[in-house]
Amino acid sequence: MDEKKKPFGDKAKDFANEAEEEFKRTAKEFSDGAKEALGREDNKKLLAGILAILLGGFGVHKFILGYNKEGFIMLGVTLILGAITCGAAGWLVWVVGLIEGVIYLTKSDLEFYQTYQAGNKPWF
Repeated sequence: MDEKKKPFGDKAKDFANEAEEEFKRTAKEFSDGAKEALGREDNKKLLAGILAILLGGFGVHKFILGYNKEGFIMLGVTLILGAITCGAAGWLVWVVGLIEGVIYLTKSDLEFYQTYQAGNKPWF
């Protein structure tokens, strides 16, 4: 059947099918790129830096880097001492997380890896 003579419904279905395939291909490319960028051992810098800036007070970035003791310290200070001090201790820990996130993101990949992953330096 000639493309011009197709009913509008058939044209819409064809367009929807083509769009669906394009969306699936784009989503797969994005997923593969994210897995490659964040899934490797040497690229924890980006993930840890962003999490430190966004969720620094909870110590999530410390858990990502394998510093569980330090992560629990940050989490405990934020939740427990933060409640006792009406949030003052929690804000202090959030500032520490923000500073660490900026430090993580401004280091080179090699320097970050040597300092925080191979060198096991848990603070700043």
